Amino acid sequence: MKDLILGIDIGTTGVKALLINAMGDIVFETTKNCDLLSPKPGFAEEDPNVWWNNVKEILSEISTEFGRRIASIGVSGMVPTLILIDENGKPLYNSIQQNDSRAIEEIEYFEKMIDKEVYFSVTGNTVNQQVIFPKFLWLRKHVPDKVKQTRWIMGSYNFINFKLTGIPNLEKNWALESGLWKIEDGWYKDILDASEIPESILPEVYEPWDIVGGTTRELEEETGIPEGVPVTAGSADHIASALAVGMSRNGDLLLKFGGAGDILFVTEQLKLSKKLFIDYHDIPNCYVLNGCMASSGSIVKWFKNEFAPDVSFDKLTEMARTAGVGSGGIVMLPYFIGEKTPIFDAKARGTMVGLSLFHNKGHMFRSILEAVAFGFRHHVEVIEEMGFAIERVFMSNGGAKNELWRQIVADVVGYDAVYITNHPGSSLGAAFIAGKATGMFEDWDEINKFLKTKEKISYDQDNHEVYSKYYEIYRDTYTSLKSVFEKLYEVYHEKSES
Repeated sequence: MKDLILGIDIGTTGVKALLINAMGDIVFETTKNCDLLSPKPGFAEEDPNVWWNNVKEILSEISTEFGRRIASIGVSGMVPTLILIDENGKPLYNSIQQNDSRAIEEIEYFEKMIDKEVYFSVTGNTVNQQVIFPKFLWLRKHVPDKVKQTRWIMGSYNFINFKLTGIPNLEKNWALESGLWKIEDGWYKDILDASEIPESILPEVYEPWDIVGGTTRELEEETGIPEGVPVTAGSADHIASALAVGMSRNGDLLLKFGGAGDILFVTEQLKLSKKLFIDYHDIPNCYVLNGCMASSGSIVKWFKNEFAPDVSFDKLTEMARTAGVGSGGIVMLPYFIGEKTPIFDAKARGTMVGLSLFHNKGHMFRSILEAVAFGFRHHVEVIEEMGFAIERVFMSNGGAKNELWRQIVADVVGYDAVYITNHPGSSLGAAFIAGKATGMFEDWDEINKFLKTKEKISYDQDNHEVYSKYYEIYRDTYTSLKSVFEKLYEVYHEKSES
């Protein structure tokens, strides 16, 4: 009896998988770790072979007990990652991640050569560190031999789908976020030509719920998962997260505390902003305004590893709680690998302002939590300035498990929020899409079967008023230091090139 759906998420720090049934139960969960690689300043890479090996381990782990019961598979992952793949289906280079900011010169080149207003109106994108064509040009300059061997380019979850089915594929949101896709549908040939990206290396584009193909005989021999299990095109991870918390209404907002910080807002109205990305929702006829902060939980991990390796996260959190609102007068900018939305500044860097001999690890740790919260608030202001009303606020992902961080964010943004306790995230969204595609679920609202435990976070008005003053300083700090960041970049790269 095929009564289970497998969802897999290719995340920044791990590959997560779960099995769900039609009653709203999660019957199996597991995670295999992977690492973000940053060999040079501004670089953000991962090894696609590690992802695939992790997926195969998971499939082998579940095949004996559950393999014959799997009705379909859905995969989600980071977008728009860029992987060069040869004619044998092997990655030629590490995946260049969505928060990679190496292609600064290439971005400046494209900004000068294309009509940015026309480009924005056609694609809904700006020329920024997230779109892939500046990164492709960087690869053409620095590893031309790899580019010459390239048969396909894909993203993270597309690559896994390809390995599962043997069929090259792209999902529609990867296409849109790549910056190469017309928002009304189809590749934008002017940009393909300007980028020297042959359309022949771009696989067919699918809707999230489309069946790409079935699992291969080779996969069955290697892992025990039966040949022919349907695999859907899947979803961008942040959109799958939005679906998986029940975001289905106009005005729903999700603050996602991942390695990067995502901000998602559901609307039925196609309205563009140069400060935000636009995505298709996994639910037909809806859009998701999407903000993405390049660094969020990754800064928390960095701080602990570098400055408090012997201090537990629980202890750091208690120290941060004691530090109080405003971290003893510290304001931090979280732009550790540049920033995407809403400032689109690849040269920006992390900064702490207001340090004194009085401050300790707790003050600095709290300033990180507050900095990410200020980044969320910046996005909320952009959404409100577009004329949208925020009706419901959700919080999700690993960082949201921290009670103090949840409260700080609620206090900073000035909205009550709902936290889905022990929520599995994008892998659930990917599984639900696969279940919808193969008839296990009839209605998109059935996702609520899985949202069994929730916690409401009420924001503190007094704290919000204090944080509003710190937020003004946060905004002013970047404005004041923007030219300094540019000079630092120039001096560092002059030294690196000499």
